[in-house]
Amino acid sequence: MQPISPTVLICLPFAGAGASFFKKWQPLAPDEMRIIAVQLPGREERFLDDPHTDAAVAMDEAWSWVEPQLDGEERIAVFGHSLGAVLAHELVHRITGGGLPVERLFVSGSAGPWKPRAKRASGLSDEEFLARVKNFAGYTHPAMQDPEMLELLIPVLRADVEMHENYHPSFPGPLSTPITALRGAQDDLVDTAEAAQWAEATTTGFNQVELAGGHMYLTDSAETVLQLISDTVGDGSVAAL
Repeated sequence: MQPISPTVLICLPFAGAGASFFKKWQPLAPDEMRIIAVQLPGREERFLDDPHTDAAVAMDEAWSWVEPQLDGEERIAVFGHSLGAVLAHELVHRITGGGLPVERLFVSGSAGPWKPRAKRASGLSDEEFLARVKNFAGYTHPAMQDPEMLELLIPVLRADVEMHENYHPSFPGPLSTPITALRGAQDDLVDTAEAAQWAEATTTGFNQVELAGGHMYLTDSAETVLQLISDTVGDGSVAAL
């Protein structure tokens, strides 16, 4: 049996989340996988930086930070959930445009990149906005229970939601990178048909996987997701669960 080639998994966050969410995945990941968790401005150690509202600008900055961390020997996979899915879509364009191959893009909890979101939260009062976001996700981050933390989180969350709701790809046409679209089987925000729209975003392979749970299924399924990614990238085929 040939040794498994190492993989670097670049992870893009969902709205309001910081890199720490994915840094916690490293101890759960297979030995051959290294995780790079992108930290967007406005959160955690970057809380003094103004958050982005434009996905293309955000990924230009992210790519300038990620590129020096790639050693050229590892296979590259990219994962993003919800907002992170469209950010991952943008980032793959920059990676491949720089001459590096991406083994596979994993988009999670998101409709295809060319369809404007039908359910929106931008422009609402804080109370209505937070209620709408909670309804969308079916999940409340513990920080939102702390009034002081919530005051810091709202501007970041608003910027992220605006970035997602107004997203349009910065490049024409589909990627040449294969795509796997994941969703929670009980996701009330993104249905099966919407997740399948990602098939139009690639000229190569596409598959769709549903896991138990709602929109934020990945909070309880990190090891399953990581194993799926490892299996898929490891043999170049579609992982079966």
